[in-house]
Amino acid sequence: MKKPAASKQLVDDLVAGSRILAHHGVLDAYGHISVRSDKRPEHFLMSRSRAPALMTVADVMELGPDSEAVGGDKRKGFIERYIHGEVYRVRPEVMAVVHSHSPSVIPFGVTRTKLRPIYHMGSFLWSGAPVWDIRKVREQNDLLVRDRPLGEALAGALGKCNCVLMRGHGMTVVGASVQEAVFRAIYTEMNARLQLQAMQLEGPIEFLTDEEGRRSTAANAGTLERPWEVWKKRALGR
Repeated sequence: MKKPAASKQLVDDLVAGSRILAHHGVLDAYGHISVRSDKRPEHFLMSRSRAPALMTVADVMELGPDSEAVGGDKRKGFIERYIHGEVYRVRPEVMAVVHSHSPSVIPFGVTRTKLRPIYHMGSFLWSGAPVWDIRKVREQNDLLVRDRPLGEALAGALGKCNCVLMRGHGMTVVGASVQEAVFRAIYTEMNARLQLQAMQLEGPIEFLTDEEGRRSTAANAGTLERPWEVWKKRALGR
């Protein structure tokens, strides 16, 4: 079995990202993170089927454009790896993808209430958080994105947004790096939690405007090393 076509730093970041998301409760025993290969851009890397908190460098698999393992790797992969492969296919600027069952996000995928940026850390949600309903693609289903047609449909629903909600399932977020995708996954959960709290108070809620969202997103992108450093230290103990 060949080593994945990627730099050591990228592989290390992928492992750290998986553990950070588990540490924050965005991922539990389920969910996953991937990264586009920096040596073979049409390929991506993600863990074999394993709980995110336990991921190590040895668990990393390299997958091709069809979301299937390459290099003779026969290990069991995640069923929903097609989410990642099809997003990378249509969004060449995306370098990392997170799929989670983030608890505070779930209500927004099963009601008419839209998830919107309520504060600057969730500002990237200005681009929208559309809800994808698998039933519109395949009426008889188990809610899992288990093949390329379903992955393609999800990627289409994501469009140019940074986050797509999945009815009765969870969410998928994208970023220009592992660090940004992790940041967005954590703060989507946080934004959802705060929005649910604000909805219990006297409204209306003053959400960020699109312009505020764009400007705050750009500002936050320049500070990703700060949360990444502390999150990594806490999750990895170093």
